[in-house]
Order: sequence, then structure tokens, then C-alpha cells
Amino acid sequence: MQRALSLARKGTGLASPNPLVGCVLVREGQIVGEGFHQYELRDHAEVVAIKSAGEKTKGATMYVTLEPCNHTGRTGPCTEAIIKAGIQRVVATIDDPNPAVAGGGYQRLRHAGVEVFTGLMEEEAHQLNAAFAKWIRKKTPFVTLKSALTLDGQLALPQAGKRKSSTWITSEQSRAEVHRMRHASDALLTGIGTVLADDPLLTDRSGLPRRKKLMRVILDSKLRLSPRLRIVKAAEDDLLVFTAASLRSSKARALQKSGVELATAKTQAGRIDLDAVLKGLGKRQILSVILEAGSALNGAALAADVVDRVFLFYAPKFSGENRVPFAMAPKLTHGCLQHVKIQQFGPDFAVEGILHDVYGNR
Repeated sequence: MQRALSLARKGTGLASPNPLVGCVLVREGQIVGEGFHQYELRDHAEVVAIKSAGEKTKGATMYVTLEPCNHTGRTGPCTEAIIKAGIQRVVATIDDPNPAVAGGGYQRLRHAGVEVFTGLMEEEAHQLNAAFAKWIRKKTPFVTLKSALTLDGQLALPQAGKRKSSTWITSEQSRAEVHRMRHASDALLTGIGTVLADDPLLTDRSGLPRRKKLMRVILDSKLRLSPRLRIVKAAEDDLLVFTAASLRSSKARALQKSGVELATAKTQAGRIDLDAVLKGLGKRQILSVILEAGSALNGAALAADVVDRVFLFYAPKFSGENRVPFAMAPKLTHGCLQHVKIQQFGPDFAVEGILHDVYGNR
């Protein structure tokens, strides 16, 4: 099963909007077939493994990281392929996250005489497909709030004189991990304040293959985005701006001509409605969002209770100022993080934790 989970992770950036699934076939103590799912190649991981095993499937045991499907979509049911291949036993991790179909695959296999065992390495499987589970159940993406901080909780180091400082807070190792996180996300969400202050590209520079470009999403209520900024100049059908401003203005037309997609945003108390934005992204089959923003948007997202996971990189530095705090939110009522992990990246350390368990527990 560890091998199957490792294979599933190879589908990162290639499987969405489908789940990450890996599969291993074993007969007489030897691996005879294996595979993982890639959306463009259509076949589910179980079918990839069966095809790779050829005639060695009869009497084999299948290890798979998600309940085999029992319905017809872009492909036929994996359960029928398993039965036809003569597989004797299926060992799986978790049920299908969709409550409407969960358990149906296991039931079909058992009815056909296939032995079924479930629950192996459940926690790892839950983490692997948390984004798919959130989207399939609520039709909104799984949101990870990522920030780089000083030890005294600031998002930026003091500026040198009147010039903007280009000094990175965190190390090269931390920044490489950020790009791996971007690679694992369908979209990156930020606010116009961050874009104007830093002129970033906000692209996935992990060097790993992905099916679709990382969608860059900017919240810009007054449409202050300039066509001269790098993020606009690099737009190739991968830049979406939510705004409350008119889409018929000359500014709007100039941005659209530059390859920027504009969408009218709902507002609430003068701010862009984050729930509406996430529902809109969900309709676009965006399963996962990494939020990289400033104090105001971080605070608004936490206050709106739309953040599922936080990943905070801390550098061994002090800012000495209280100019750019991590989050500004007057009403923050969250409890403690769950499943807290601490990792080291070069000289930095990162704190990761869950705010919402998308499988049903808070």
C-alpha cells in the first residue's frame, strides 16, 4: 500500500479534477502490475495496473488507494474490470468520498466473490485526497493558507530607506517547498494589495509536469491592476480577476486585451465575498487553492472560515516592527489546529495544521 500511495502522488498536477489514485497488483509475493491515474490518459489506476499485468491478474491481490468506482463516467466501472481480470482480493484504504456512491464498489466486488479489505493506511489516504473530498462533497475547493513569517509574526522585513526591500524572509529550501505546494494546487489566490506591493509572477516553478497551468486568481474590487505588471504581461489564459468594478471601462478592456479574464464579484460589507469566489472556482473544477496574500486577505479568509489548512514558514529572524502582521481580523473565533506537524526547511521551520477535516470531523 505504501507503494500504491507513492504511485498515486505521481498524479499530482496530472489527475485533477479526478482524485489521486495508485494501484499495485501482487501475485505469489511479486508485483505483477501497477499504475496511477492521469486525467488525460483516461484509464483509472486500477485499469492501468491490470493492463500492465497482462495475463498475470488471475488470482492476484490488488492494493488500491481509493475504493474502486462502480459507475460509468468517462470510463467504465473499475469493479467490472477487476472482476473480469480474475483478481481474487482487493485491499483498499478509504471509501469513495462521494457519500452517494461510497461503499457501492466494495459491495459489487463482494457480490462477485472478490475478497475485500478496507481501512489500511486511512490517514495517509485522507490527506492525499482531501481536496477531492472537499470538492466532491461541497463543490468548493480545499483552501491552504500559506505564509512566510518572521519569528515576531511579520510578513515583511523592514524596508531599507525609501526603497522597497527585495530581501526574502525565508530560505531557498522553503521557497522550493512553496513551489511544490503550488504544483499540487489548481489555483493560487491573492489580493491586489500583494500584487501592487511586490509585482510577483505567482507561477508554479517547481519544474514538475502538470496538466493545466496554475490559475492565478486576484481579488481586486476597484480594478487597480495595471497592464504593466509582470503577472499581467505573463498571462496566458491563466489569470482570473474578481472585481466589483465595471467590466465595460477602458481599463477593463485593456486588461482583457492583455489576456486577463475578468469576473464580476459579489460584495459583502464593501468586501469581495470569499464564499462566492470559492463557489465560482468550484464551478470551474478548481479542487485546491493555495492562498498567498497579505494581512487583510489572510484575516478576511480566516474570519470567513474558508481556510481548511494553514502552512506557515518561520524564518529565524526578527522584524522588530509591527508593520505587516500575519492577519488582521477583528473577529477570529477558530479553535486550535488539528493534526499539527512541524518540519524543517534549511534554517527555517514550518507549522502545518488542519482547521477543517473535510471527511466529517472539525
